[in-house]
Amino acid sequence: MAQEKPHRSLKQKLIGETARISWHELQRFFAQGLVRVVDTDCDLIEVALCFAEDRSQALKPMLADGRISAPSNEQARQWYSAETELWSVVVAPFVLVQEKN
Repeated sequence: MAQEKPHRSLKQKLIGETARISWHELQRFFAQGLVRVVDTDCDLIEVALCFAEDRSQALKPMLADGRISAPSNEQARQWYSAETELWSVVVAPFVLVQEKN
């Protein structure tokens, strides 16, 4: 009997699904209100894990102080004009994005 391969952890799965994407490609998600910006001081994967595992107590302070927020129209225009690429990971229904140099 063949032994099953161990399942990847959720964290490994999210790391594997994290990629750079241009703001132009995110326009339809922004228009639907599904994009959330994660502050550069936060770990994108850890924030994604909080969303995926529904850890609302961990998310509340980050939402309250703006470390996680919806992008403003002005920010969206700036990213569009600059053809900005962002790190992104999908945690349904949201697309989490973060600026990285």
